[in-house]
Amino acid sequence: MGVLHLNGGENKFQLSRYAPSGDLGFFVKHFWIVSWDLTGQEPYLQDVVPNPCVNLVIEPNRTAFYGAAKSKYSYLIQGKGCVLGVKFKPGGFYPFIKQPVSRLSQHPMDVGSVLDVDAQTLESAILSQEDEAKMVEHAERFIRPKLPDKDPHITLINQIIDRIIEERDMTKVDHICTAFSLNKRTLQRLFDQYVGVSPKWVIQLYRLQNAAETMDLHPNHDWAKLSMDLGYHDQSHFIKDFKATIGMTPEEYVRRRTAST
Repeated sequence: MGVLHLNGGENKFQLSRYAPSGDLGFFVKHFWIVSWDLTGQEPYLQDVVPNPCVNLVIEPNRTAFYGAAKSKYSYLIQGKGCVLGVKFKPGGFYPFIKQPVSRLSQHPMDVGSVLDVDAQTLESAILSQEDEAKMVEHAERFIRPKLPDKDPHITLINQIIDRIIEERDMTKVDHICTAFSLNKRTLQRLFDQYVGVSPKWVIQLYRLQNAAETMDLHPNHDWAKLSMDLGYHDQSHFIKDFKATIGMTPEEYVRRRTAST
């Protein structure tokens, strides 16, 4: 979940992930670093699919906390550069700000409103490091003094999302409510406040990711049957949602996947 058609960009950039230290692990899923050197080469456009996480992105002149994107977006890689990201667990960023995370969907949050540092200082301290482990170590030093108390809602939210990922037949919000004995309105309010997107959207996201994985393995799969298996009443809605999330129709996805292999 994340970078789309990663194999196609393996010669254009390097992607590394680092686990957080134990005290940050309750809130942070992992750190990620993307670096590239396309000096003298054409720029490269990398597609990224959404996920239900807040990210602190540390990049020259663009450093901020970003909420979950609701559709595929593209990042233009050019010249030489490096970006460090802190991916918080679903719900893991809420205790830092104590306000609905859904507000970040339209407006990224300034670093200085959460950490005791401004964006420019943070960029200078982290991106000047040549060793990736040192970059992560410095990032943790800025986050650690602001660590809030552990919130049990984060554990519940991640249990719910893990269940959605593991059980592909969980295609409706009612299925979550039944599995976790939750009122639908309570569940929706919890996700709006902590995750920033609805539980319905999270289900749809992972089911469409499942669809992409199925197409990777079986390009000639019956799409009408696949859409039914994912809980769609008709194929047209499935195609519309797939394109909004993955960035292309199922037919285009299979064609590009076949060409890249």
